[in-house]
Amino acid sequence: MIVIGERLNGQFKDVEKAIKNKDKKIVQDLAIGQIEAGADYLDVNVGTAVSSSEKKEAMIWLIEAIQEATDQPLALDTPIDAVMEASLKAAKNPPLINSTQADPEQLEKYINWALEYDASIIALTMDKDGVPNDVQKRVALAGNIVVAAMEAGLPFERLFIDPIILPVSAIQTQPGFVLEALKQLQGLSDPSPHFVIGLSNVSQTASENSLINRTFLAMCIAQGLDSAILDPFDDKLMDVMITAELLLNKQIYSDSYLSAYRSSKSN
Repeated sequence: MIVIGERLNGQFKDVEKAIKNKDKKIVQDLAIGQIEAGADYLDVNVGTAVSSSEKKEAMIWLIEAIQEATDQPLALDTPIDAVMEASLKAAKNPPLINSTQADPEQLEKYINWALEYDASIIALTMDKDGVPNDVQKRVALAGNIVVAAMEAGLPFERLFIDPIILPVSAIQTQPGFVLEALKQLQGLSDPSPHFVIGLSNVSQTASENSLINRTFLAMCIAQGLDSAILDPFDDKLMDVMITAELLLNKQIYSDSYLSAYRSSKSN
């Protein structure tokens, strides 16, 4: 599994405070901590910490603060074009662009950025009409994304397709749609792109959010998910991820498989 650590987001109170006070220590501790917990990428998003006019400056400060502490690749998370372009220029190592919709014009622009900056990209199976309320349109939009990437020459190992999970507390049919979409997407191309979800979205406003996250992650891995934006500080969640991969024969069994996996990630 490719783990994208979610905790460097201005929607979290500690990160919001750090951005407003320009407190590098909080940011750098969260960056290093997530890497030690198993994060392959660090998602970077100023969220609602500052006004729209301040987002570019805040994003660059956040990127630079992280990069002073680590060379771990970043997932650049902003819907604002000017902020994304500035972030791509500030990233020292090939980043992950988070994210584009499947509308042709936006998709083309973001794929061109990925090619220009040697970046990977997350593409959402949604368009101007919003998140699909079925499996079929998710799969169709994913097909359009794959064709666009292939025609542009973007390698599939740099393409992450997100079938988009919505909160189960609001729309209980959505998790089933995502699971079936993941199953069908396995035959989309050979080689296959990566498949990713923003895991915490499934449990928003739910009282048993940790349990829901852990259960849904295991179910998604069984259907081919190989990447997730999640909280690597949740040890039990990470244990579920590691164990699910073990049971799918993606890890070698030993009685100490959990510690062996963590040791391999830290080396």
